[in-house]
This record gives sequence, C-alpha cells and structure tokens, in this order.
Amino acid sequence: MKKTYYSNGKLLITGEYVVLNGARALALPTKFGQNLIVEDSENDLIHWKSHDHDGSIWFEETISFSSIIEKEKFSEIYKIKNTLIEILHEAYKLNSNFVTKSNGYRITTELTFPKFWGLGTSSTLINNIAQWLDIDAYELLKNSFGGSGYDLACAQNDSAILYQLIEDKPVVKTIDFHPDFTDKIYFIYLNKKQSSKEAIASYLEKQGSIENTIIKINAITETIANSKEAKEFALALQKHEIEMSNVLELLTVQEALFEDFDGVIKSLGAWGGDFILAIAKEDPTNYFKDRGYGIVIPYGDMIL
Repeated sequence: MKKTYYSNGKLLITGEYVVLNGARALALPTKFGQNLIVEDSENDLIHWKSHDHDGSIWFEETISFSSIIEKEKFSEIYKIKNTLIEILHEAYKLNSNFVTKSNGYRITTELTFPKFWGLGTSSTLINNIAQWLDIDAYELLKNSFGGSGYDLACAQNDSAILYQLIEDKPVVKTIDFHPDFTDKIYFIYLNKKQSSKEAIASYLEKQGSIENTIIKINAITETIANSKEAKEFALALQKHEIEMSNVLELLTVQEALFEDFDGVIKSLGAWGGDFILAIAKEDPTNYFKDRGYGIVIPYGDMIL
C-alpha cells in the first residue's frame, strides 16, 4: 500500500529571529514543497531515499527499527542519518505504532525545489512525517530541530499567515494577502545556504532586552500585511531591516551588497543566506544577474 503526503515550502517576510520571542510574523507558503511517499516493506527496516528537484538522489540509507527505538548514533560522517534517526525516534515517542505494528517501510522524499534554496527541506519533512503518523508536527519539531514553527504553519496552509508564539503555543491566522503590486516583488537567491540552527544560536547569544523591538516589529508586520500601495510596503520593509540591523549588529543586506539598487531589499529568514526580497518599479533581473545572482523569481512564480 502506497501513501503520499505533501507539505508547502515557506518564506518568512517579517519577524525573523524575534518570532522566537513572541513577535508576530508574516509568512508566505510557496508553490514549491516536498512529497513523502510511504510503502510497506519487511525485515523491520526503513529503506529511505531522498530526491532533489531534478530527480537526483541526495541521500539514501537503511535504518533499522532498533536504531529508531534506541536513538542509535553513528559516526560524524553519517550526520544526515543521525538527524533522521533523531526525528524518527521523537516521532516514535509520540506514536510507537509505526514501529511496533509494522514490518518495515520503503520511504521516498521528493523535493520540488533545489534543496540548497532553504525553502524548508526540514520543515516539510517534519510536517510530512507528522501527517503520516498522525502526530502533532509542532511537538515533533520542538523535540527534534527546535525553532519557532512558522514554517510548519506554512507547510499546512495554502494562504499567507500571521504567526505568533503566545505562551510558547503557536497561534496561526490565515489572511488574504494579494496586494496589487506583487508584480513588482521578486525573490533572489544569494548563492549561500544558511543554517537556521546556527543563525538562531547566534541571535540568542546577542539578544538583550527586546520588548520594544517586538512592539515595533508587530506594528511593521501589521503595516506590511495590510499595505495597499507599493510605497507603503517598501518603506515598512526598510524600517524592519533597520530595526533588525540594530538588534543583530549587522549591516542590512542592501547596505552590504546592493547599495546602488534602485528599490528596497529585505532579508528573509536567517540573515546572510538563502533568499532576499526586492521591490522595484522596473524588473531588477538584469541588475542581480550582472552581479552574479542568477536565480531571480517573480512573486507569482514563487508564492501560492
């Protein structure tokens, strides 16, 4: 018997980092995501195969049920296998039936975006596993990878969301976000995959008293989510970048890389890697390609 599960990728438009402290964030699910295909097998083993967007295999391993139960740890060269065992072990603790009432599985994952893009290889996997085993995806995330969980909300919803942690519990509000100026918004890949775990750890070391920052970011998120004009949207993005630049003690991406850009640029998610958002009157594709950034995706091709 074959079953297929799917989860959307994500882009965090506002609230990066401070969403961990309860700030309200605007996030958008993408047209790209990941499939998880589960088939029955035998010998108390999981034969796991992960495909990139082009069909190439980027990970393939066999994991025994006993490794999952005992959370067996292999040497450092098996880093991906160890991470997967950790996720499956935490899933086992939430619902042991997939091990105790099965003979084995053949599991295939299929990304519809290049895995280096940072659109949620891990979050789509965790949400798909949670769907398969009928467990709480947020609890599985908390017990394995950690993070705010906004990416799971994107995985589960087909429209824009406002996301907030209130007393450590996710509060998700779906919203209609289709401003008239989306034809002026582009997403550019910075040719550098950023580790969310490392970026979060760095932020947690630096943060001081951020209550005032959260108040400001919440107001900016509200403005961006409800913007009717491109200028209002762009100015709010600028304010957000300046506020987070002060918190992180880092230059904004526009200051650091694109000072002469005729428009506004904002970091998305972990600063220093993955995608940025650009809003401009004219199509900026050639501007970015001339500077070595060849992946420029219009809003309509990226966002659900």
